[in-house]
Amino acid sequence: MNRPPSQYEYMSLDDFEELLPDKPADEKWELIGGRVVRMMVGARWEHNYIIQNLAMALRERFRTQGSPCRTLTESFRLRDKPTESSTLPDVIVHCRPLEPGASALDDPSVLVEVMSEGSKARDRFEKWAVYRRLPCLRHYVLVERDRAHIEIFDRNGDIWSGVRILDGLDGVMDLPAVQASVPMREIYRDVLAP
Repeated sequence: MNRPPSQYEYMSLDDFEELLPDKPADEKWELIGGRVVRMMVGARWEHNYIIQNLAMALRERFRTQGSPCRTLTESFRLRDKPTESSTLPDVIVHCRPLEPGASALDDPSVLVEVMSEGSKARDRFEKWAVYRRLPCLRHYVLVERDRAHIEIFDRNGDIWSGVRILDGLDGVMDLPAVQASVPMREIYRDVLAP
């Protein structure tokens, strides 16, 4: 792939995956549209609590309903060859069985990113440019870390509709494609809500 010279490093997904086992243990890398992104290792506790709250809430709803859907969190990779991407979404909802020993998937139903000031632009623009091309993705959710604010992008068939915005702790995040709803208070429990 010919690209103009830039401050960024680009590589193919195959080359990136060959490089991953040799990366330093204290570094976290993603490949977004062929661009290598070295990410911060470690996050504020609020970030982790929101991820745990949301993943547990969804997991419990799926189990109660007898749904085949499950959640994975930030150390499991989303891999997409057509976009030359390998990312680490904060929460992945997948609804098909995984192969034994899998460490990546390519067919998420829902992707969630908990945004910090440092990741907001990448989550909103670079990752969204990749994620919206995934044919199986039904909801992309952006969660603010420091205030009760969530943006949900929904796909109906092949069309992405406008964004739904939830502000404040009284709202409910509804994900109809996976038949799950989670109150904002539950998502932000012990962070912004008692």
